Amino acid sequence: MRVRIWVAAAALAAVAGAGPLFAQDAGTPTVERQVPQTNEQIQLSFAPLVRKASPAVVNVYARQLPENRDTTYWQQFGNSARVRQSLGSGVIIDPSGIVVTNLHVIEDANDIRIAFADGREVPAEVLLTEELFDIAILRIPAMATPYPVVPLTDSDLLAVGDLVLAIGNPFGVGQTVTSGIVSGLGRTLAGGDETQVFIQTDAAINPGNSGGALIDVFGNLIGINTAIFSRGGGSDGIGFAIPSNVVRIVLEAALNGGKVKRPWIGAGFGSLNFETAQELGLAQLNGARVTFVLDDGPAAAAGLVVDDVVVTFDGTAIDHPTGLVYRLLISGIGHEAKLGVIRAGELLELTIMAVEALETTPRDEAVIAGRTPFTGARVANLSPAVAQELGYAGIPTGVIVLSVAPSSFASSSGLDRGDVIVAINGTTIETTAQLVELIAAGANAWQTEIIRSGRTLRSTLSIGR
Repeated sequence: MRVRIWVAAAALAAVAGAGPLFAQDAGTPTVERQVPQTNEQIQLSFAPLVRKASPAVVNVYARQLPENRDTTYWQQFGNSARVRQSLGSGVIIDPSGIVVTNLHVIEDANDIRIAFADGREVPAEVLLTEELFDIAILRIPAMATPYPVVPLTDSDLLAVGDLVLAIGNPFGVGQTVTSGIVSGLGRTLAGGDETQVFIQTDAAINPGNSGGALIDVFGNLIGINTAIFSRGGGSDGIGFAIPSNVVRIVLEAALNGGKVKRPWIGAGFGSLNFETAQELGLAQLNGARVTFVLDDGPAAAAGLVVDDVVVTFDGTAIDHPTGLVYRLLISGIGHEAKLGVIRAGELLELTIMAVEALETTPRDEAVIAGRTPFTGARVANLSPAVAQELGYAGIPTGVIVLSVAPSSFASSSGLDRGDVIVAINGTTIETTAQLVELIAAGANAWQTEIIRSGRTLRSTLSIGR
């Protein structure tokens, strides 16, 4: 069985679909591919690209140092005690000292340092983290001369089969370059948010490569290496990188001192299978089927209805719901898009404008206390804004789990971030206040219904005495 592995974080010490998603620009000239014809062509090398890009690919060292250190303790045991340390990679994308890496490389760290290939080391501060995209934007001190950079390019121009290079620091052995091709575009990972789309490559990516550069044959940044599928923890030739167009959105938010604002249209989308396509009278399985439309949202105003199938976005073909969500993301809030929609066998064109998701219901966060299977869970009322923050794709009503404290009863019960608590002991849960009151009343056992990743799960929970 293959599992997903986030590839940064070689821990050095620890304590307790498809082409249309990145369609080639119609105005981009095509290049005829040939096999090498001469000795000169055979001797062609990637070395010039590596020399150009590698100075801007750095090592990222992140440490979580204990707070409120006891002086006597630290004099006796030193800094090696109770320090968690991880290693990843990063890419300088602005000459003033802006570095992009993965959030999971630096998460929870309070001491972050950037190391260069020439041995220099500088501290870094966090400008912005974006959990859903697993991106962190860092700043390092400005120098007298500009830093080398790997320039961002348009990842939508990629095609399956294009040559790419991955640069990073796998296993802490030092800067390493691997080559491969683009194996797929618009990929999603099991259990991930539908907005998370990845470039798939067979260039070898290993632990420590997270946050490193995926570059094209022009030396431009097309992605940030992030994850692999692997049986044993090493590279099996299935690696994933965050597209540069997503990186650009997070970078712009960081430089503007804000946060990433994701467009929202007030509708949900699902993929088509053979049975659904037959029911809707469709001859193909391509498109994003509308599964729900919220009143007073942009989708309702545009005239979308349940079982419409969106097949184009501003003329770009949509093969899968991920493609539609991605197109909305990079088009931005306020963009007026033309949707090609199939309804009852007829092709329609609808105009829709994405807006910022609203907190239509106060979140009223609460942490469950006491001695129950839910103790240690932090919950909130769902709204479009909260659903978007957590990547929840269902109808945004009810109560959702924001986090679960480690080693808590809730953790032992199997509750997880993003779970929506639908009912307890036959009572439908609508608000956090109702949930807290119901739990406070106590019970010997708790028959629980939750929604997780689109599936309804039912179980009986209890704790030992």
